[in-house]
Amino acid sequence: MKEPEFLKIHDASVLSDDWGKLTRYRFAYRRRDGTWQDLTREAYDRGNGATCLLHDPDSDCVLLTRQFRLPVWLSGRDPFLIETPAGLLEGARPEERMRAELIEETGFDVSRLEHLFDVHMSPGSVTEYLSFFIGTYHPGDRVSAGGGDESEGEDIEVMHVPLAQALVMIRSGEIADAKTIILLQDLALRRAGLQTS
Repeated sequence: MKEPEFLKIHDASVLSDDWGKLTRYRFAYRRRDGTWQDLTREAYDRGNGATCLLHDPDSDCVLLTRQFRLPVWLSGRDPFLIETPAGLLEGARPEERMRAELIEETGFDVSRLEHLFDVHMSPGSVTEYLSFFIGTYHPGDRVSAGGGDESEGEDIEVMHVPLAQALVMIRSGEIADAKTIILLQDLALRRAGLQTS
């Protein structure tokens, strides 16, 4: 990647390359006033991903998952996070990967997904961006039990939650995952007619 006029990379040192790659960068950054400042930052790269909120219009439920997240436990919070299904792209197109993740995690195979937008979730330290999708599901779309891939350490509970309850769970702190909050609020805005597609 070519350096832009406001950036000069002096050094990049890989600190860890296990589940993802953690690299320390030493660089000069040209500030808005034209002066150069030497900085050091670390960036974690684990690839890009996709996430999706499925909604059943007949029951007005959304399909969510609950699973253990070590970093959340390390921060002293409830580690069993309620989330929208998500996964890393690993070279696949976002919609293709999202469909596979939905089957793997929730057991549901849906016919149509709508791409909403791409979001950098933690741009100060992580290179990853997520492609956000929304779709419709019905009980008849279930093709397996879901639960995730045991060989990857996944142990996922599938949850059917009324949309109104899910929105209350954001306020109460029961839902504290950014991607999930974004998708639930997007759906609520669409339903209220406050957003155009």
